Amino acid sequence: MRHNPKPQEMYRHFKGNLYQIRCLARNSETGEKMVVYQAMYDTFEIYVRPLSMFMEEVDHDKYPEVKQKYRFELLQDIDGALDSYEAQPGRQQADAEGTRIQQEPQPHVSEEESEEQINIDPLVLEFLDANSYEQRVNILTSLRNRITDEMINTMAVAVDLEIKEGNVEDRYEELRNCLLTFEKYEGNRLR
Repeated sequence: MRHNPKPQEMYRHFKGNLYQIRCLARNSETGEKMVVYQAMYDTFEIYVRPLSMFMEEVDHDKYPEVKQKYRFELLQDIDGALDSYEAQPGRQQADAEGTRIQQEPQPHVSEEESEEQINIDPLVLEFLDANSYEQRVNILTSLRNRITDEMINTMAVAVDLEIKEGNVEDRYEELRNCLLTFEKYEGNRLR
């Protein structure tokens, strides 16, 4: 039996995108339990969907090529997470069946453009799943020569940081310094 999602847990949608649970909620009209979750890529939009739909299995009749059992799977529960992510064909923009809560107006992006924008580096996934700040610093260091603003944003959100906009190199150094400070003062205990 699967446990209900908890705030801050990371889940992978069967189409390959990562989402972080923000909270569980209840529909005020029907009393139905809902999951509020945030995309960990591109626009970082927030979605809400009924808990029952969030926890259901993938419709393999509709998506026969999908190997993942559940629509959303807890990141640490997925065997060979990096290998399966790299091998997964047709990763696409957010699951359109979710109801979007738009915090601010977003420019219109065609489906073709949005599919091109989603490209999560396997080392970023490893960073999100790391068990210590030391591991995160090491992964960040290995990304130094190819790091992008989107990678920095994703990693910063994962450790509850806000890195100000600017030069990629400056942002990288700011993230690295914050992680080193966490490591120094908080040891191996993640926040």
